[in-house]
Amino acid sequence: MNAPLRRVGVVVMILFGLLFANLNWIQAYKADEYRNSDYNGRVQVAEYERRRGNIEAGGTAFATSRETSGKLKFLRSYPGGAKYAHVLGYKPVNLADTGIERVENEFLAGTSDALIANRIKDMFTGDETGGGNVLLTLSKRAQDTAYEQLRNNNNGVKKGAAIAIDPRTGAVQALVSMPSFDPNPLADHDTNQASAAYNRLEQDPDGPLKNRALSETLPPGSTFKIVVAAAALENGVGKNTQIPAGASWTPPTSGSPIRNAAPSICPEAQVSLIEAVRESCNTGFAQLGVKLGADTVKEKARQFGFEQDDLTVGQLGEDGLTVAPSRTGAMEAPGGGTDPAALAQSSIGQRDVKMTPLQGALIAGTVANGGSQMRPYLVKQLLAPDRTTSYYTAKPRELRQPVNGPVAADLREMMVAVVEDGTGNKAQIDGYTVGGKTGTAQSGPQTPDHGWFIGFALDKNGTPVSAVCVVLEEAGSGGSAEAARIGGRIMQAAIADSGGR
Repeated sequence: MNAPLRRVGVVVMILFGLLFANLNWIQAYKADEYRNSDYNGRVQVAEYERRRGNIEAGGTAFATSRETSGKLKFLRSYPGGAKYAHVLGYKPVNLADTGIERVENEFLAGTSDALIANRIKDMFTGDETGGGNVLLTLSKRAQDTAYEQLRNNNNGVKKGAAIAIDPRTGAVQALVSMPSFDPNPLADHDTNQASAAYNRLEQDPDGPLKNRALSETLPPGSTFKIVVAAAALENGVGKNTQIPAGASWTPPTSGSPIRNAAPSICPEAQVSLIEAVRESCNTGFAQLGVKLGADTVKEKARQFGFEQDDLTVGQLGEDGLTVAPSRTGAMEAPGGGTDPAALAQSSIGQRDVKMTPLQGALIAGTVANGGSQMRPYLVKQLLAPDRTTSYYTAKPRELRQPVNGPVAADLREMMVAVVEDGTGNKAQIDGYTVGGKTGTAQSGPQTPDHGWFIGFALDKNGTPVSAVCVVLEEAGSGGSAEAARIGGRIMQAAIADSGGR
């Protein structure tokens, strides 16, 4: 055989070898991807042959499936509409699914390994028994209250969020983002209509698809003073220790003075730490933060949960709804080293400090729970299609311990003073001890301030029953007081609803 023919033969053998390798690659490694592709019409039809399981809270189903006469046998529907949208998410035909619908997709669809016995039984009976059911921790009363109070807030605010947790377990009692959206059009079997509905929401400048309770970070204002107060208590400052205050204070290296929200707030040269918290004394905490140092403030924030990049909320220890990390910022001068002006502003929750509402609720819950911060979760139980077998039941566990018991007790006393005789008095609940901290945070040079409230409720035995965070974006004057009022109503609803306890 001459050389040209040998070369041709070698090339042909190599091409056949590559073709063989590619076929094996597709069969061995890419089969599942192609089988489950959204572009595989047969897969879509097969997926909708089985009734998808319910997502429920407090004994009520808020995501269900009903039979249709169309090519796709079952249509997903959301009876709760916009109230539960940012928790449940949605399950569309061609778009990406979100929320608990995404997190628990395999179990809801009946394809989870946990449900293999059900599928084997179906092989013999010829039945399609349906997907499993997901039970959430939400208190229906607290969720409904959070949604209605946010939507009808007294300041006319259009954007904000609220989240409540059980401080003892981390169970999420309520999670609402405003504005919300109706997920039903997104699950429509008419994919053109579903895509058009999604595009309208995606292009809305108010961002209704954003889960502001978990994924949006904003300057927390004076709610961050609880973190600074915790650092002070651990570094030789007692709750009754006098700290420098005054009507105005200019940090070193900065010509911009820090002032209090009103002339009546801590105008004296010194004020006790508990009074500085109760009055929300900016000048006191600015000077306190500079004295403690940037490393101390940042480390205490980290211990409370700031800078955590991998927190999710779903099942305990499993994939869940993504939580954006809260940040303190560098607090550094351009040439390196600490910038006292930046540290002073950061110590009152401004500058580069950014926080999610969930982080605010975790701070309040930690204080209420004696210093123990519980891992937040949304999924309480996974039930078989026939509801006779439980495949998962949440077992609460500690996430971290930012402060010890004595420090937590001092912080509780300070936060109770804020609600009983301070800026958070609108959060009071008859028959319960309520503690909290309001926050007013600058949102920009030409825009109104954000209004924040973090708080907790204790029963007559001192047992924590709810912790909450509410933020009203660009709420302006009185925003933090309105956030406190809403926070109190949410906790009151969680207390009244045994499903949220």
